[in-house]
Amino acid sequence: MPNLTLPYVPHYVAAPPPQEILEYADLAIIDISKAVTEEGRAALAIEVREALLNHGFFYVVNHGYSQAQTARMFDIADVPFSAVPDDEKQSYIATRKETGSIEGYSLIQYVDVDGAVRDQLTQYCTNRDVTKRRHPEALHPLLPEIQEFSKHNHFNVLNPILRLIARSLELPEDILVNMHDYDAVAEITVRFIKYYPRTEEEETRTKNVWLKGHTDFGSITILWSQPVAALQIQTREGEWRWIRHMENALVVNAGDAMEFLTGGCYKGTIHRVVQPPVDQRNHTRLGVFYFAMPCDDVKLVPMDESPVLQRVGIQRRCDDSEAPTMEQWRKARTMAYGYSQLKSGKEKGIEEEIINGVLVKHYN
Repeated sequence: MPNLTLPYVPHYVAAPPPQEILEYADLAIIDISKAVTEEGRAALAIEVREALLNHGFFYVVNHGYSQAQTARMFDIADVPFSAVPDDEKQSYIATRKETGSIEGYSLIQYVDVDGAVRDQLTQYCTNRDVTKRRHPEALHPLLPEIQEFSKHNHFNVLNPILRLIARSLELPEDILVNMHDYDAVAEITVRFIKYYPRTEEEETRTKNVWLKGHTDFGSITILWSQPVAALQIQTREGEWRWIRHMENALVVNAGDAMEFLTGGCYKGTIHRVVQPPVDQRNHTRLGVFYFAMPCDDVKLVPMDESPVLQRVGIQRRCDDSEAPTMEQWRKARTMAYGYSQLKSGKEKGIEEEIINGVLVKHYN
C-alpha cells in the first residue's frame, strides 16, 4: 500500500473576515462544474462574456478542490516565507531585470511604490512544471502537491474558462486552449505572495496604496480567495470597488494578453492592492495564484476570424506587424517592473510607460 500521509506543514492562520462595511464589486459567480455538458457550456459562455465585459473579474465555484485541500495549499504557500532562512532565499532570487523571468523569490522592498517608499511584499514563483528550476530545501517534500495544484489549475479551471471565452467569440472551443499548451515553452506560473503590514508613515506617504493600479500582463489570472480585504478593481465608471472574500472560491480576471488576442473586446481589468480595513491591519495577507499566459511563440494579434469581433470591431493596441510575441511581452513587462521611469499621463493620477511600442498605464 502506498503511503498516503502528507508531509507535515504548519497551519497558516489567516485573519478573520473584516467587520467593516465596504463597497464591494458585484461580480458574477461562474459554476465551472456545469462546463462538462454542451448545454452547460452554452449557458456559461454567455455568463463569462457578460462578466468580462462588465468587470473583467468573476468568481469561479465548484472547481474541484475541497475546502480542506484549499486550506492545505495556503499552508504550503506560507512555507517559502516562514520556513526558509533569509540567507537561503538569496540563492533563489528571480532574475527579473537580467532575464525577464519572475521564477524564484522577489523579496521585500523590491519595487518603489511612491518615491522613497518601497513595497512590503515577498513572493515566490515557480514554473507550472516544478522540475524546471531548483527550490529551497523546505519545499522539496511539497513539490508533488504543488505540481498537482498546478495541473488542477490548468486543466480543471483554466482550460474550461478558455473554452468558454472561445465559445463566446464564436470560435472553435480549443483555439485558446491550444495557445496555452501545458507542455510548451511558456512561463505559466504558480505564485505565492505574502504582504506584511506597513508603518503609519509609509501608509500616509503612499495614500494607503500597497500596489498601484495595473493590469496583469498574461491572459488569465486565477486568485484563490482569501479573507484579508485589500484587492480592489476599477469599474468601467472609474470607481474603486473591493473584492469580497468567498470561501473556497476563485477570483478570475483577464490580462493584457487576452486584450491583445480579443482585439480589445475583453480588456485587462485595472486592479490594485490597498491597506486592509482596521480590524485586519496587523495581519499578513497570503495570496495563492495561477498566472496563465499563452505559449512564448504566440504572436499577440487579434483573433480576427471571430465573427463576434468582426461585428463589434477590433481595437488594436499596435499594428499587427509590430505586435510582440508572448515571450517578448512578458519579458519586457517583467524587466521594466520596478525600474521604469514612469511619466505623468494626460489623465489625473495616471502614470505611463511605453513597452514594446505599446502604451502601458499605471493607476495611482
